Amino acid sequence: MISEQIILIGALLLFISIIISKTSNRLGIPSLLVFLFIGMLAGSEGIGGIYFDNPAVVQFIGIIALVFILFSGGLDTRWRDVKPVLWKGVTLSTAGVIITTLALGLFINWITGFSLVESLLMGAIVSSTDAAAVFSIFRSQQSGLKNKLEQLLELESGTNDPMAYFMTTTLIFLILNPTTSIGSMILLLIQSIVLGIIIGVVFGKGMIKIINNINLHIDGLYPVFTIALAFLTFSVSHYIGGNGFLSVYIAALILGNHCFINKDVQLQFFDGMALLMQIIMFLALGLLVFPSQIIPILGIGLVISFFLMLVARPLAVFLCLTPFKVPLKDQTFISWVGIRGAVPIIFATYPIVSGINGGQMIFNIVFFITITSALLQGSTINVLAQYMGLSVPKKK
Repeated sequence: MISEQIILIGALLLFISIIISKTSNRLGIPSLLVFLFIGMLAGSEGIGGIYFDNPAVVQFIGIIALVFILFSGGLDTRWRDVKPVLWKGVTLSTAGVIITTLALGLFINWITGFSLVESLLMGAIVSSTDAAAVFSIFRSQQSGLKNKLEQLLELESGTNDPMAYFMTTTLIFLILNPTTSIGSMILLLIQSIVLGIIIGVVFGKGMIKIINNINLHIDGLYPVFTIALAFLTFSVSHYIGGNGFLSVYIAALILGNHCFINKDVQLQFFDGMALLMQIIMFLALGLLVFPSQIIPILGIGLVISFFLMLVARPLAVFLCLTPFKVPLKDQTFISWVGIRGAVPIIFATYPIVSGINGGQMIFNIVFFITITSALLQGSTINVLAQYMGLSVPKKK
């Protein structure tokens, strides 16, 4: 009986989320907000009354979902579009994450009782723009952006999660092991990026050959086989010390820019799976939140959120893109499209699972920052693009 109830509740949550998200898109409200709020309403302090308090499970769901989202994003990314903005995107996704972490971390340390390392940890958790949020917002719009801004923002959001993940896990390790040297952490960062790229390239090229030559007897098995390859890429990279998320995105980017069996069908399949994973991920995160714990941190959450949106993010963008002579108008727009989504909330479960003091407060503050970012930034992207003269009709 319990299993049937779980299936019924899950089906209803999915059904309601999809129906309401259709309306929210017309109103310019990001879908992730809808999914989060539905999860909160269904939770222990909402009308659903479902008690769920297991950060480890949400963390696992988040990792699975991110693999699908990044793989789908990589498959849909055209190399000819991102090649002109490659180094800008890479700079934003590496140096930009570090600058955001430092600026926000120092500010949090100044205005709160968190230690410097704990403050930097919170800065690292919210340092990356969210791939799921950016992909879904841009692909639901009827208009595009000038100067390849859309491609730059999608490239940044698809490649900055690995750096944020490394910064988050490294700072957690430093908190738990204070005697660790900074030099060893830098070497681990280099190893993580280099191995992540190598594994991504090797597996990406390998996928093309394997998928085109395996000759499966049922066409429906090809997407299933590709799923196995995607998770194999992530697992092998992570196991040998590389960054699994980076490997998955690079492998998908290589695969998506070559011909392979049932390509159109597989692209549609992974688009659908990515959307499903987004819904499940946001619902789970919404269920995990206790609204009564958010109220006490509203004030400090707003201050940190506004500093991130109006100071830390613009500072990172201007320092990273000015050397490329990107126009000030473009930099201003990019600064505003620093949408935070599910990734920071997932990363915020790591301090809790690791048993760090203040982990729950970090989670609550990060959740609030994500809500304000999605609400203020996500819902105004299209309006701002039109106001700044950066919006163009999307090519069919």
